[in-house]
Amino acid sequence: MTHLIRAVTEADWPEVVALEAEAYADTALVEGEAALRSRASAGTCLVLDLDGRIAGYALALPYPRFRYPDLTRPETTPHCSANLHLHDLVVTAPLRRRGLGSRMARHLTDTARTRGFRTMSLIAVAGREPFWRANGYRAHPEARLPAAYGPRAVYMSARLAAVRKAS
Repeated sequence: MTHLIRAVTEADWPEVVALEAEAYADTALVEGEAALRSRASAGTCLVLDLDGRIAGYALALPYPRFRYPDLTRPETTPHCSANLHLHDLVVTAPLRRRGLGSRMARHLTDTARTRGFRTMSLIAVAGREPFWRANGYRAHPEARLPAAYGPRAVYMSARLAAVRKAS
């Protein structure tokens, strides 16, 4: 099986939307195509291509630290920031726990470094805080998040120098 992490293309969007719906089916986190596309920043949105099938994606966009997208509406204003906010990273359920999510996170981190970002942030949802802590992120429990992110959501960030480099 060939794993390729590459930039998202126009042809990928139907599969990205389907993966989002699968990943968040039992939650209020499903945003839909318009919102996902609005959070797709050129060069920092990736797909995991396995033999021509999209098996995962990562959407990241410049966003000021300690701020985050409003899940109830699409983005309308591009942000200028030294922080790259990882809005969503999904790997299809049958392929989870094989290191593919960490691999995608490292790839995105390397991309962020190359593009001059100094920090990265994210909101860990549905109990994923341990995964992100293992990938170099630190929780900020003082950051208040809207209920739309879920009851266990935690804002996290990392300085890019502190995030593990891709192996």
